[in-house]
Amino acid sequence: IDMALSGKVETEIETQAPADKFYNIFREKLHHIPNISTETVQEGRVQEGDWQNVGSIKHWEYTLEGKKQSAKEKIETIDDENKIITYSVFGGEVGESYKSLKVTIQVIDKEHGGLVKWTFEYEKLQENITAASPDSFLDFAAKVTKDIDAHLVKE
Repeated sequence: IDMALSGKVETEIETQAPADKFYNIFREKLHHIPNISTETVQEGRVQEGDWQNVGSIKHWEYTLEGKKQSAKEKIETIDDENKIITYSVFGGEVGESYKSLKVTIQVIDKEHGGLVKWTFEYEKLQENITAASPDSFLDFAAKVTKDIDAHLVKE
């Protein structure tokens, strides 16, 4: 594998909301995200399975780099004890430019609030891709994280 074509980007975002509450959104309330992060995520629907079990596939419509896009996302693994969920993202604009895109979210307890760690592991089909860059996905994840945190703090 050409290393320039594959790689990994990560970001960590502190939240005011407790880790359990934050993780619960991804674990059990994923369908609320379009209502929470309205500017970023327009729609999510179950394509196969359900909202919360391994193997389930969702179709998402979202805005990235100012453009409306869509992709499918499949839950690969769930580790409730360590609050880690891994997804594979495919189809839509992602499928045109990435051979694989794996997203991991980990929510870590802190004394006050939590820490949300996003990891995007990718393999591009070619050097110059038309889809969003891995860094744009990080920005996207950070924005959604901040929207969810603001929503949870208000509750």
